Amino acid sequence: MDDSIRYQRLLERYRNGDLSRRGFFGLLGIAGIAAGVVGGGLTLAGRQALAQAAAKPESVRFDGWGGVTSEAFRKHAFNPYESKTGIKVVEGTFASGDEFLTRVKAGREGEFNVFHASGVFDYARYAGLGYAVELNEANIPNLALVMPALMEPYRGVTGGTLSAVPYDYGTTGIAYNRDHISDEEVKELGAGILWAEKYKNKIGGWNDWRTRIWYAALYTGQDPNDIQDMDAVWQALRDHRKNILKYWTSGAELMSLLASGEIHVTEAWSGRVAALQQQGHNIGYHDPKNGFAWQECLMVLKGSPMAATEELLDFMLEPEVAIAVAEGQNYPPSLDPTKVDLGEKIPKLPAYDATGQLAHLTFARPDYWNGNEQEWAKMFGRIEKGY
Repeated sequence: MDDSIRYQRLLERYRNGDLSRRGFFGLLGIAGIAAGVVGGGLTLAGRQALAQAAAKPESVRFDGWGGVTSEAFRKHAFNPYESKTGIKVVEGTFASGDEFLTRVKAGREGEFNVFHASGVFDYARYAGLGYAVELNEANIPNLALVMPALMEPYRGVTGGTLSAVPYDYGTTGIAYNRDHISDEEVKELGAGILWAEKYKNKIGGWNDWRTRIWYAALYTGQDPNDIQDMDAVWQALRDHRKNILKYWTSGAELMSLLASGEIHVTEAWSGRVAALQQQGHNIGYHDPKNGFAWQECLMVLKGSPMAATEELLDFMLEPEVAIAVAEGQNYPPSLDPTKVDLGEKIPKLPAYDATGQLAHLTFARPDYWNGNEQEWAKMFGRIEKGY
């Protein structure tokens, strides 16, 4: 039996699921195909086998935020994708973008494949560190349905190409317990409600340095994307710390604190507040002027199996899938509402933009925030600890 016939039979067994990926490579070696030499290199059949096996791996790893977001991904996207392709989606979770970046730096290339990145500044950080890839957009035809207003900032970071697809967007606004705080008071005070002495020990806050500085800038009357007086911001954060009950560290903890009544007001993620409202909790939500808007993407990291990840991205942008995920996690999808009928629930979600232009939302400038990250994150870390 020559190498080509032996290779074809092994590849057929692999495709039928009779061989694991590891077993496939092992038998290639035993058969003398992967190790077969023509001038000291792989045979043509061996090269073809390696390329095709790499293109269809046994699994793709996905890392996300956990909680209701991961539940929505698993139910509406990953389970159907696995049934369709036979490729397993292995899930991991993280509490912050900084935490996940630390894992990626400590890992080996290809260990992490796709992750739910928060904001263009996260995308820019990973690209700047050399983790970006160039997606073959022809393999992701559903990109044509995505709002250009969401795609262009990513293209600007990576020279016109994409290493990610925009997937959803939302805001970090002010959540408050309507049993204790009125809508009128929140609208009147805006970000100032988070500093109100009358609610001391009933105030919460996310321990994310960007969010803390953004809201301190609003409180001190400054443009969060062009802060002129950082001393005023640091003092505001020290004053805020004196009144809060605690800093929360995850969406699950945020929801628990609000639902139990342990805190009455905090900045919060729009989708988590929508989930609480759907559960019957009397929680209000307000986006102050220049409030913190963000967009999330599904970013592919260097060393990933490209064909499989591109197929996963296209599958997740399929309107039926993207809409189901959006309804499950309570964040509007990246799909252009002028091109896709998004149903009845999504237009009622906080931050939803029916125009597809997103002109009323204020996003963080990645160059500005990433450029100040080292100094600002360190300073907030000191304030968080009480210094």
